[in-house]
Amino acid sequence: MAERPEDLNLPNAVITRIIKEALPDGVNVSKEARRAISQAASVFVLYATSCANNFAMKAKRKTLNAGDVMSAMEEMEFERFLQPLREALEAYKKGQKGKKEASEQKRKDKEKNSTDENDKSKDEEEEEHMDEQEGENEGEEEEN
Repeated sequence: MAERPEDLNLPNAVITRIIKEALPDGVNVSKEARRAISQAASVFVLYATSCANNFAMKAKRKTLNAGDVMSAMEEMEFERFLQPLREALEAYKKGQKGKKEASEQKRKDKEKNSTDENDKSKDEEEEEHMDEQEGENEGEEEEN
């Protein structure tokens, strides 16, 4: 756990990017306003986490899940954010699933290529071995 309140602040670059995305072009935000927004965001995260933790504790769990966060948002009277939050969570899950599938496909392709290369190497070794045997056989025939 953080020892000082300042340790709980979100990175300034993240806050600045969020602010820029939320405001129209040409709107300037003072350093003091960015700092205030950063602190407010940190307080919001702490409060939401505390509320979500209460739901997890009621369910006798130590791990917070998305349902706990949704319930916390409702309890904090942020119902209007629930649908966008659900949509963002669904998009995140789909993205993660896509990454996992791509990773598995890449692993399978790598294994297949490795197997194909091993099979190819075995075929080449067998051909070389057969060529050597043919050469030996020809040499024996010439001696006879």
